[in-house]
Amino acid sequence: MKITVDEFSAWKNKRITLLGMSGVGKTCLSNMLRRHDWFHYSGDYRIGTRYLDEPILDQIKTQAMHVPFLRDLLRSDSIYIGHNITVDNLEPVLAFVGKPGNPELGGLPIDEFKRRQAMYRQGEIAAMKDVPDFIRKAREIYGYQHFVNDVGGSLCELEDPLVIDVLTAHTMIVYIQVAEDDQSELIKRAEADPKPLYYRPEFLDAQLAEYLPTYGLTDTNEIDPDEFTRWVFPRLFRARIPRYEAITDPYGYTVSSTEISMVRDDKDLLALLKIAIARKQ
Repeated sequence: MKITVDEFSAWKNKRITLLGMSGVGKTCLSNMLRRHDWFHYSGDYRIGTRYLDEPILDQIKTQAMHVPFLRDLLRSDSIYIGHNITVDNLEPVLAFVGKPGNPELGGLPIDEFKRRQAMYRQGEIAAMKDVPDFIRKAREIYGYQHFVNDVGGSLCELEDPLVIDVLTAHTMIVYIQVAEDDQSELIKRAEADPKPLYYRPEFLDAQLAEYLPTYGLTDTNEIDPDEFTRWVFPRLFRARIPRYEAITDPYGYTVSSTEISMVRDDKDLLALLKIAIARKQ
């Protein structure tokens, strides 16, 4: 969505999509806006509770069936198993998506990992195509004035043009660009509080092809899943930068992580977005 400063100021029901790497502060900012009459639409929450809900529960039940006490109760329909996914607790989604590597260390065989990656991608595409309907629901059902779409860091990896068409038609794209001084901190934050990660198949295959000989491994089942994730995340971060920019240059507006860190309320954000629009004009 292209917009002028004057048009933005007069825009009664503002709708923005926050674009950027996992850990850059999209969810923190969205949670703050929720206290100021903004509907917070979390892409990962929608994926977990709608599009991966059944596979996540199947995974949990599969593990429970290994415990004789729980197995008997499940088979007799004596207990009910559910998850507790929230905007701030995506652990069930993270656990389902998993990491590639040695199953004895909590990893997934590479074929199963890729299968779940494909499911996550389809879930994210579907969740983004739901945005127009939730914009309507936010206003008509819940009475929120404004709407913020908190997307996963992998939006730039989906390679589905229709997703970008939908988001640009209904929202203003705001790319949170990681300032150079903040990059190492973001990587540390992502390691401490990991989010579900999607890798394009070509990117994943290239990284595995480099990782295995570098560490003297001959098979992906020998990989330590946590070590691989720590190794690959900075590479993923750098690979995504031009992809974010390719979306933002024609369709959106850029603010820095430093600028976002100084936002304390919705008035601060609106003022910053006017600056971002003016910079592009």
